[in-house]
Amino acid sequence: MIDSMYLPHVYWGLLALSIFIYAVLDGYDLGVGMLMPLRDKADKDKMVASIGPFWDANETWLVLIVGLLFIAFPKAHSFALSYLYLPVFVMLIGLILRGIAFDFRVKAPEHQRMAWDYAFKIGSAIAALSQGYMIGRYVTGFEESVFAYAFAVLSSYGVAIAYCFIGAAWLILKTEGALQKRAIVWAQYSSRALFFGIAAICWFSFMLYTDSAAEKMSNQMLFISILVPSLCLFLFIRCEYNLTRKIGHDDAACWKPFVNAILVFLVCMIGLAYTIFPYIIPGKMLLVEVASAPESLAFLLVGASVVIPLILLYTAFTYWVFRGKVRDLSYE
Repeated sequence: MIDSMYLPHVYWGLLALSIFIYAVLDGYDLGVGMLMPLRDKADKDKMVASIGPFWDANETWLVLIVGLLFIAFPKAHSFALSYLYLPVFVMLIGLILRGIAFDFRVKAPEHQRMAWDYAFKIGSAIAALSQGYMIGRYVTGFEESVFAYAFAVLSSYGVAIAYCFIGAAWLILKTEGALQKRAIVWAQYSSRALFFGIAAICWFSFMLYTDSAAEKMSNQMLFISILVPSLCLFLFIRCEYNLTRKIGHDDAACWKPFVNAILVFLVCMIGLAYTIFPYIIPGKMLLVEVASAPESLAFLLVGASVVIPLILLYTAFTYWVFRGKVRDLSYE
């Protein structure tokens, strides 16, 4: 049995795990949506088919994140939503738009299909940009300053580019031929843009805490501001090598860019978690101070210990069943 003193930390860890898995899984399908060309019908259909069996289930993790936050840290949940109602609303509009477009683009008459393709692409971009903006506002502790809003805009750009990068890596894994070659180019451009975005975000984060009274926080940010870009640079160099030297000659290496993208996400997630801990709202709410009652956390952990492994199992089963290269999407 877990000591009640550590229950808030367990839920904090579950939240971090859920956010990471969501960023990887829904990140690549949002990235595929943003990368989708509007003229090449064959490529569009293959790209949509590559995420067809997975995209809806991927969003389960988003629901789990909200549920865990509401259950374990209700004060933080209400505090964060008081600042994020509008971006959450915009994100939901984007997710609804792409969800409708996903089905309608196949069934719509030929002359209307382009409009639904635009809707799918725009909906994906809206969702990705909104999520990045919310992360930026959260990291700044919802400060009302020009610097904080500038950081949120930069974060919005960073998340959208990150999703494009992992989306391109997914297409390299799942497709062949001309589309795979296009995805390699997309991955190269987006990885380079993402590196500069990560470096800029780390620098902004360090500047954010430079005037902090807590010397530990400043030291943390200096450490993270150097380490995270350095590790990401190494991973991007490895990815560039795989993209230019390996995949063009041996498709057996097509999984490597996607693994590299996951590792980049992991490094950034660890850096973010290291910076924020032990806060649930940076600089404002300590997780142990705003957590639910130990009795509630202990009782609900029983349900979480069943639900989360089940989600992991059916997710793994789905990816196993639909492993391999993409097949043509069909609703017949």
